[in-house]
Amino acid sequence: MKHILRACYLGLGALLFAPALLAQDGSIPRTEYGQPDLQGTYTFRTLTPLNRPPELADKATLTAEEVAEWEKFELRRQNRDLIIDSVGGAGYPPGVISYNNFWYERGTNALGDYRTSLIYDPPNGRRPPLNEAGRLRREARNQMLFESAGPEGRTTVDRCLTGFVAGPPIVPGGYNNNLQIVQTKDSVMILNEMVHSARIIPIADERETKQLLWEGNSVAHWEGDTLVIQTKDFYHDYNEEGISDQAVVTEHITRVNAATLEYDFTVEDPQSWDQPWSAKFPMHSSPDPVYEYACHEGNHGLVGILAGWRRYESMGMNGDGTALGTNGAVAADE
Repeated sequence: MKHILRACYLGLGALLFAPALLAQDGSIPRTEYGQPDLQGTYTFRTLTPLNRPPELADKATLTAEEVAEWEKFELRRQNRDLIIDSVGGAGYPPGVISYNNFWYERGTNALGDYRTSLIYDPPNGRRPPLNEAGRLRREARNQMLFESAGPEGRTTVDRCLTGFVAGPPIVPGGYNNNLQIVQTKDSVMILNEMVHSARIIPIADERETKQLLWEGNSVAHWEGDTLVIQTKDFYHDYNEEGISDQAVVTEHITRVNAATLEYDFTVEDPQSWDQPWSAKFPMHSSPDPVYEYACHEGNHGLVGILAGWRRYESMGMNGDGTALGTNGAVAADE
């Protein structure tokens, strides 16, 4: 039902992507404490990818005509209803497609400023290559997934612990690109629809604890009218973004006008990359609430994943149905 409701607002959403809305507005709403009021429900769906496609290596932006053509092409390419199970497509391997296109809400528009990637630094619009430490950690993660020896051998998404768009950093994906912000004088809460995760972030000079958390340990402060959130002390280091438990993620959230926030983040992690990388995109006010995310309807899905893995192994194959081997790459939903 929520997807039907959201479809009614796609036309409105397209208008909200106009570049004019990214101009600073001096009449932004404020809380009773004088801080910019960031509260509300927002959507950050967009067709623009995190990394600039290789074929657009030196093209930071497109023309309006190119954007219209690309949007049409991309919506068809990613349409799950047009993917043939035996052939695959749009990054999906051959096999049964998990959801049909009805369940996706990746958006229908590119960014209003026509950028070809969310990443703006490095200037090539692409995440830097993993360094040696990052590659070794990624290889270990892939081997862990390949073996899938138990629940801990699957991704945090499979285990309903974190969501692949919820962050930090927040990165648009195929669905559940929605969040709610609640604000007080001393804290801010960001509730992501994906896996229904809530980050309660104190506005303070120092962190209250050094405890490692699945989504890192966050603390926030105001720099003028921008909320700056710094997160570190991540509990795990095998997430899809590639960050290690030594990563520092800095998020900037700025009220642009009554209907738009700008979200800008930087990832610094010498155990993954030899240079930091940054991305930004708008978050637009949404008429919808944040819906409850029922992950695996009680997590029965994880039992099925592991049972299927063991079944293939009993038949003399790898757990993903490929020819028997001792290592390999396994598709994951993070």
